[in-house]
Amino acid sequence: MPQVYKTKKGLDLNLKGKAEKIFIKAELADLYAVKPLDFHLVVPKLEVKEGDVVKAGSVLFHDKGNPAIKFTSPVSGTVTSIIRGERRVIQEVEIKPTPDQKYEKFTKGDPADLDRDTIISNLLSSGLWPAVKQRPYNIIANPSDTPKSIFISAFDTAPLAPDYDFLIQGSEKEFQYGVDALSRLTAGKVHINVSDEYPASSAFSKARNAQVNYFRGPHPAGNVGVQIHRLDPVNKGEVVWCVGPQEVVMIGRLFMNGIYDASKVVVLTGSEVVKARYYKLISGACIRSITDHNVNEGRHRYISGNVLTGTKADPNGYIGYYDSQVTVIPEGFERELLGWAMPGFGKLSFSRTFFSWLTPRREFRVNTNMHGGHRAFVATGIYERVLPMDIYPMQLFKAILIEDIDLMERLGIYEVAEEDFALCEFVCPSKTEIQALVRNGLDMMIKEMS
Repeated sequence: MPQVYKTKKGLDLNLKGKAEKIFIKAELADLYAVKPLDFHLVVPKLEVKEGDVVKAGSVLFHDKGNPAIKFTSPVSGTVTSIIRGERRVIQEVEIKPTPDQKYEKFTKGDPADLDRDTIISNLLSSGLWPAVKQRPYNIIANPSDTPKSIFISAFDTAPLAPDYDFLIQGSEKEFQYGVDALSRLTAGKVHINVSDEYPASSAFSKARNAQVNYFRGPHPAGNVGVQIHRLDPVNKGEVVWCVGPQEVVMIGRLFMNGIYDASKVVVLTGSEVVKARYYKLISGACIRSITDHNVNEGRHRYISGNVLTGTKADPNGYIGYYDSQVTVIPEGFERELLGWAMPGFGKLSFSRTFFSWLTPRREFRVNTNMHGGHRAFVATGIYERVLPMDIYPMQLFKAILIEDIDLMERLGIYEVAEEDFALCEFVCPSKTEIQALVRNGLDMMIKEMS
């Protein structure tokens, strides 16, 4: 029997709007976009201008800090607009696709027959390198580093998250090619982490050149940060790389076919969605390509990602580069009569303040109300109840606030990313924006160590 890594701390949020396991092939969207804001700390340097004709895989911009890291078009077509924000910061590069897709050509071949430098060069030139992220800091990996291991989390425990076993169907060969390529990039192991609570897809459980690990427990057991913490903790001076299952498939297609095929599956979820389904589309598609005529009337919050860690999106905006989920929930703009003084049978709460704890299997319709205001940190011990890591969260947050670098190091800043504290933010009685606080701490460490 394989070892099962169990976590007891955490919280599963049972929300309305789970997707049916039905694939829908979305039509080619009117517009696609690559957003530099999806890539933390990347300063884009444009290589195209409005009106340029591009192919799938053509370079749109590169990172000023590391010009080898390129960002390429997911489709062939015409660059229609380059949208800038304050101080002329590039926010989106929009492409109008052509009906017949054309592709740039890249190196094709079995990764087992290619050396490490060739594989890295192929990933860089095709624009797939940004799919590889690193711990510490949760940023795009540095291609000049050698990671001690590579992690692929093949299950997601976040609210309404996609089922990767269902999502990966039909792409088993491409996934194996991707794993083979990644295994050439580290002298350590490639870890594929699956849930022990149900049989994993053969693409994951029988993958070669990788070690399969089994996890069990509530969210955030599916977070790659929790898995790294249990299997191969990151210490000062060490680097671990992380890649999502769909990005592994894209890497596999690159070496199988010699093209950048950005096709992926995105699940549309949330209580305000009429028919929550899985959609086959191309990365960077506009959100309305899957939400048009499929959302109830009213004021809604569109989220690229899940309700805990996703990014607020415009209904006419674009799906994030790393996201396999779009969530639609109500905007919380109405005042509540008596608020916390009501029984709260329909309110989702971690504590037993409301009587909703009597119906643990109930699906809740949540909105964006904070149900309270900002106040000073309250030492309640509640963070430790939802964080399955050997870290003192309150002390770490305070170390970040006072900008004590040495104390942040001792308290485990190298091991964490903002998503690991999403539940801490959800249950926080002080309504503190903990994920933003942790991100500031990570940025502080990057600046200090550069």
